[in-house]
Amino acid sequence: MSDQDGGDSLAFSFAVEATDGAARAGRMTTPHGVVETPTFMPVGTVGSVKGIEMSLLEATGARIVLGNTYHLTLRPGEERVRKLGGLHRFTGWTGPMLTDSGGFQLFSLAQRTKIREEGAEFQSHIDGRRLTLSPERSVAIQEALGSDIAMVLDHVAGLPNTDDVIHDAMLRTIRWARRSQDAHHRADQVQFAIVQGGLRKDFRLECAEALVAMDFPGYAVGGLSVGEAPEKMYETLDYTTPALPFGKPRYLMGVGTPVDLLEGIARGIDMFDCVMPTRNGRNAMAFTDHGPIKMRNLKYIDDAEPLEAGCPCPACRRSRAYLRHLFVAQEMLGPILLSIHNITYYERLVSRARVAIRAGQYAEFVTQRKRGWGMGE
Repeated sequence: MSDQDGGDSLAFSFAVEATDGAARAGRMTTPHGVVETPTFMPVGTVGSVKGIEMSLLEATGARIVLGNTYHLTLRPGEERVRKLGGLHRFTGWTGPMLTDSGGFQLFSLAQRTKIREEGAEFQSHIDGRRLTLSPERSVAIQEALGSDIAMVLDHVAGLPNTDDVIHDAMLRTIRWARRSQDAHHRADQVQFAIVQGGLRKDFRLECAEALVAMDFPGYAVGGLSVGEAPEKMYETLDYTTPALPFGKPRYLMGVGTPVDLLEGIARGIDMFDCVMPTRNGRNAMAFTDHGPIKMRNLKYIDDAEPLEAGCPCPACRRSRAYLRHLFVAQEMLGPILLSIHNITYYERLVSRARVAIRAGQYAEFVTQRKRGWGMGE
């Protein structure tokens, strides 16, 4: 059986083990370990989750980490990583890894990018040199990196945009997915395709139908959380996820806030990634069951309470006053501790969601979390 046959090669498998409405609890097996779903993937764009050593990252509950093709090929270069034993050995992360294809950079670096049918030509944001990224090149880079899951190169059309531009990008995404599949040869790595189509239901369903016919091991929903209202994202998921195979993992890319995770899970999403936990942590914002806390606020100057009672992370073994002091004093430990806390919070959130789904109590769990978040600052 090839690594593309139904997504269940000897190295990779996925099974839905419980449902509660559209919400699913499952188990994904990869060459580097098992991941319980729904799951949240911390973003390690250049082979590092900012400020967090890998053993500390594992202690947050994280089981799978994301890296990025575009950034890693710029530095240190995929061939250097390959010669040093692949991305796992290079970074010291022993669990599963997923690599994004570089498709999002077509959108985020649009002013530096020219997109043609053959591929995209970038101007490096580091030194200005030219880089061509085609579907085949993206596959080759990810095979050299050795991730467990490789994303196909897609074309993200920014929102808002004209229907013609969105439809053209969606059709190119389908063509690039086929080219990516044809170029893929590494048996211990699987590819996930990415559904595009903006906020148009007919475009999304057209893309999903074409990609499902190619029988990828997993599917992502891309091109969301790029400025549209959350309700529009949820509406898009309402009709997109049912068009994807029930027995394969579904990944919502680049999302999001804690409530976005719960709303995505309620609509059948299994995997998430986002820079928000670490980015907000570096900027003194902590996520809690009682809403976000801004640690620089003067109200915490003498607060002896832990950041969040019951959280096992190292930040929550210190007082809020101490954490505030670290940020006011510009001590680097502050951003590190809050980044660890926020990832721990996200991992605890999806873990509790899995328990609620298996107990048939997911709707009640969501209601409780939303009620708590409404009590925040």
